[in-house]
Amino acid sequence: MQSIAATNDPFESLSPPVMRASTVVFKTFDDFVQRKSRQPDGFSYGITGTPTARGLEKKIAALEGGRHCVVTPSGQSALMTTVMGFVRGGDHLLVSAACYGALKTFAQKWLAGMNVEVEFYPPAIGAEIESLIRPNTRMICMESPGTVTMEMQDTPAIAAVARRRGVLTMMDNTWASPLGFRPLAHGVDFSIEAATKFFGGHSDLLMGSISMNDHAHYEVLRETQSILGQQVSPDDCFLVLRGLETFKLRLEAQSASTLRVARWLADQPEVERLLYPPLESDPGHGLWKRDFHTNGCLFSLVLKPGPERAFHGFFDSLKQFVIGASWGGVHSLAAYYPAALQAERVFPATDQPVIRLSIGLEAADDLIADLKAGLAGYSALLAAR
Repeated sequence: MQSIAATNDPFESLSPPVMRASTVVFKTFDDFVQRKSRQPDGFSYGITGTPTARGLEKKIAALEGGRHCVVTPSGQSALMTTVMGFVRGGDHLLVSAACYGALKTFAQKWLAGMNVEVEFYPPAIGAEIESLIRPNTRMICMESPGTVTMEMQDTPAIAAVARRRGVLTMMDNTWASPLGFRPLAHGVDFSIEAATKFFGGHSDLLMGSISMNDHAHYEVLRETQSILGQQVSPDDCFLVLRGLETFKLRLEAQSASTLRVARWLADQPEVERLLYPPLESDPGHGLWKRDFHTNGCLFSLVLKPGPERAFHGFFDSLKQFVIGASWGGVHSLAAYYPAALQAERVFPATDQPVIRLSIGLEAADDLIADLKAGLAGYSALLAAR
């Protein structure tokens, strides 16, 4: 009987192979000496990825409508890698006040110490950003809607000004994903995604991606990935490749449930304000309606003012929503951002505590019932003060 190992029958699979490697070997001495010439697409050492990572990068680039992509170990690292690739001492960096907190901290506590002039700008800005551009402005960092407080900015207008003035632009596009908005098609140089969220989709990995069209930018970021050691596990690349298979279906289902839940919350007496651009009442609704094609799965709310202990009543009453950070997975999450955190912000959207909700794949009716119980718990402790 012929052994399985000895058969010459071809093997094909619907699943991409997982190729692990730290050392990349070379057939000749000359190949080894010239190994750096293999970049940015080829392989010289495991730090810049294996064919598993390249397969994922090609898929993400196609989703983004871009020519090139570099994956990094987290969405946070994708933001930092992009900035570190191009911003140097003496440059001026414009950062949305509603950007991801770690990027703002990195700019304030690290880049500013490296002689980078860091300036935060109003997160609902558009073409008027031109008044903030200086001769040494190198990059504009955008996120729309903004993290936590969901401000919308006029991305195409900002990108047009930046192009005219020779300034690079990057946008954290995780909320919408490339299925809801394509920054590269609107003139942005770098589209950043936290693949941790929608791409992976199951709250079990960390990854980021940087997509672009310009090959020179791609070369810089591949080198930056290598120099900073931003290696991504091929096993995690496989999980994201698998997550992408159901991405569109998950996003459509979560997007529909999110709008339904948000509309219900907007009518509740305990809710003072919904921070969610797909709602007609939101200040950014016009920009969202013009540019975006998804309701997302994430929004925030501000309750009627009350003491800190009243929020215990809300969160302790939840059964369907799990208390935790991150979002975009199949399970619904609730997070809390205290008033003091809002007060510390430049251009704050509110001086009240913020609750942020991520809607998963549970039945919308069950989530509404859970939030109804949470609001009742909040009201009970509010009345007892």
